[in-house]
Amino acid sequence: MNELDKEMAFFIYLLENCAAHRKSSADKILKEWDEAGISDLVYNMYERYHSEDLQNAFADIESLLAEKKQLSSGFPTQEAGI
Repeated sequence: MNELDKEMAFFIYLLENCAAHRKSSADKILKEWDEAGISDLVYNMYERYHSEDLQNAFADIESLLAEKKQLSSGFPTQEAGI
């Protein structure tokens, strides 16, 4: 299996487990990630996410989603120092 195949396989694994964790479907989770613009970022986090506990990955993804929602609502985030 080449690196791209491993990354895609893990992305699907992470997506399905995140859906199960949230009692949702993989389709709904992927749509949420796509709408927030984080799907590519999550995919590219393979090196980090595959070597840690899935709960940590879920927490990180939830944080990314919350940050994107704050930005889209026009409210500043803590990272902005406001």
